[in-house]
Order: sequence, then C-alpha cells, then structure tokens
Amino acid sequence: MTYKEQFIRFMADCGVLVFGDFTLKSGRKSPYFLNAGNYNTGAALARLGEFYAECFVGNKVEADTLFGPAYKGIPLAVSTAVTLSNKFGIDINYCFDRKEAKDHGEGGLFVGKQPENGEKIAIIDDVSTSGKAIREVLPKLQKAAHVNVTSFLITADRMEKTLNGELSAVQEIEKEFGIKVYSIININDIISALGNKIIAGSEYLPAMKAYIEEYGAKY
Repeated sequence: MTYKEQFIRFMADCGVLVFGDFTLKSGRKSPYFLNAGNYNTGAALARLGEFYAECFVGNKVEADTLFGPAYKGIPLAVSTAVTLSNKFGIDINYCFDRKEAKDHGEGGLFVGKQPENGEKIAIIDDVSTSGKAIREVLPKLQKAAHVNVTSFLITADRMEKTLNGELSAVQEIEKEFGIKVYSIININDIISALGNKIIAGSEYLPAMKAYIEEYGAKY
C-alpha cells in the first residue's frame, strides 16, 4: 500500500473514517464522516504523529515550532514533535494556546514554547472545513509576537466548496492568509481507496462521487 492508503486504512481501523448518512454542521448530507475523537489510545496517537511527521518532512515544511490549537490540535502537535525527534532527528518546539489566559502561576495564553519575533510556526490541526481554527489562533499568535506562520498541516482536505463561495476552506486559507496548507490525504484519495478495496465500504463509492461532483471545489 502507498503511504496515503496506509493512512486511510489506519483511519478506518480507528473508526475515524466512517461511511453512512451524516448531516454536517453545514447542513449538507454527507456519505462519509471524519471523527478525530476516535483516536483515543496511546498507540493510535503515536501512529497518527508518524503520519503527520511524514507529511511535515515530505513537504519540506520550514518551522521552528509546531502550534496545536486547543483542544484537538494539542495532542497532534505533541505526538508529531515526538516523532520528528525520534524518527527524523528534528528537535522542534511545540506550543498550544489556552482558551482563556491564565492569571496565576506562570500566567499567559500559551503553553510550551512562547512565540518570539521572527519565529517560523507551522499550525497543526485535524480537518479544516471552515478555517475557523486558524482565524481564531492567528490573531493570538500575531498579538504575542511578529511570528511567521509558514504552513498549516491537516489530516484531510475535503475539497468541497464552503457555504459562502466557490473555493474550499483550504483554498480560502491560502488565498486570505498566504499560508500553504498541507493535508495527509484528500477526498479523492478516499474515493480511490474505496475503488481499490483498500478499505471496506465500496458500496458508498457512487454516493462519494456524487457528493464531490455536487459540492467539490475546482482544484
């Protein structure tokens, strides 16, 4: 199996990638759903960190620090930083934000490496369907220091148009902020895996193709 196929099999085995009839937050009816909350064991999190680290290294991401937006981004930043050190010999900083600034003890809004002027930061999260996470954390980071957010790493690019236009969430982020987005896989990779019977669920193949035909953004 290819690297992407391995990841899709991993998501399916963890119950993260599921097929059926789902109503998304957008109101759209989707034949598939990604539930990152099902990465709920140490082994799964360690393996997930390996895939993100492969994405980081494979795309030659330049960053001094991995930033994981609270809350889902926190374990992703930590597990990826550990893998980058153990497997690739890259000792990278990690940082995440608090939902509310701490006013006692060491105080502050960030845990881990504190943002500094000129620091290159890669934001890491699960799936970006609206760009909400990056729109929330960018002002926090930029208020703290003149950082350089070089990239945004996510699990999957759904490649579908947002409710407000013709671009996908990934395309909107790249256009609005000038930040390159890297995803481990996208919906076309999932469709290919179904067609090649890498994972169970080939009966959903027509619905998957119809969904991307109706809602897909142009790439």
